[in-house]
Amino acid sequence: CRCVLLVLFQLLSFSVCFWCRLVVSYVVLYDCLVAEQGCIQEQSCMILYRLLEYCTAEEAVSPLSSDARLECLEAQNSLQRHRPLQVCKCQRGSRREEPCLRVYWTVRFAASASSLAFSSGNANILVIFYVSRGSSLSIDGQNQCLKAAQDCGLYEKCGSLRSEYVVACTKRTTASDNSCNRQKCHKALRRFLERVPEEYSFALLFCPCSDTLCGERRRKTIVPSCSYEENVRGEDRVGKSRFADFQQNCQPSPLSPSGCVRESRAMCLKAYAGLIGTIMTPNYVSNSSTEVSQWCTCDGSGNELQACQRILHMFSNNKCLLHFKNTLYFILYTFVISYEVMFIDPSPTLHILVKVFELIVFSCELSE
Repeated sequence: CRCVLLVLFQLLSFSVCFWCRLVVSYVVLYDCLVAEQGCIQEQSCMILYRLLEYCTAEEAVSPLSSDARLECLEAQNSLQRHRPLQVCKCQRGSRREEPCLRVYWTVRFAASASSLAFSSGNANILVIFYVSRGSSLSIDGQNQCLKAAQDCGLYEKCGSLRSEYVVACTKRTTASDNSCNRQKCHKALRRFLERVPEEYSFALLFCPCSDTLCGERRRKTIVPSCSYEENVRGEDRVGKSRFADFQQNCQPSPLSPSGCVRESRAMCLKAYAGLIGTIMTPNYVSNSSTEVSQWCTCDGSGNELQACQRILHMFSNNKCLLHFKNTLYFILYTFVISYEVMFIDPSPTLHILVKVFELIVFSCELSE
């Protein structure tokens, strides 16, 4: 019996190591910073890449002339031969995300925001569970937004990271100035959403409300006085990439049962949450669960008016995103980067399954 167990343990260890190495190899192979280093070592590639760096920097300040833009586009087309730069991706939430995105958008100088910069190959949805009923309902009559805040406080990681972003977003730059450090606020918000399990962070963001006090608490979750409005224009590569992810996963479809082209409301919610902490941060604009928007308007858009309105409609009139209209959704969501999480520490998976069972019981009670 011991021999059998030993063999099984060795096979399991080999499987875990194999998948871990596979994931690491995938991330390294397609990382844009690695691709950049390979390009710099080739003289012809480096010259084209440096030219595109200049083009990107100049375009961020003011639109290029037609001749200069043509030269930049020619350099971009010539760089197509360097395959690693064309297929590279960036890992969301990593410490190198911002410098990696700098490379990604440099070689895509003229690309639209619909390009997808993030790699999704290292995340597998383990559990996605919905329970839908009328929006005024709540388990045991509790204020779900208050309960979500309490649950977050009881979980040390959630509580500490939430306190971190609240401090970063409410601290004033000087005693006499009423402004905040929006860059630090955004960074702390992204850190919270990237490191806290969606079971807690999504409960805070998407908790159902039926009264004014609850709605106001939910609206203030992201400290909108600092994180929401952006008065100074600047380049935000993270925001550009997150918005591309949002467009990809929240594209509405009138023919789809889910309302989404990609048939995944869960991925749409994750993409929406990914916008928080960037220049494209959305938020509730009232106590209604269906009314979310960007802080900006299309005033002064000129001949870009229709393009601007399409962006705003992605938030205000999007069947895929506003899936919780007149509906209460409980979302249990967990991502497994490798088999190691399931085999070595099964407790998170067990915890999720217990929650799923509780929600199934609740759903059955409602349907009776």
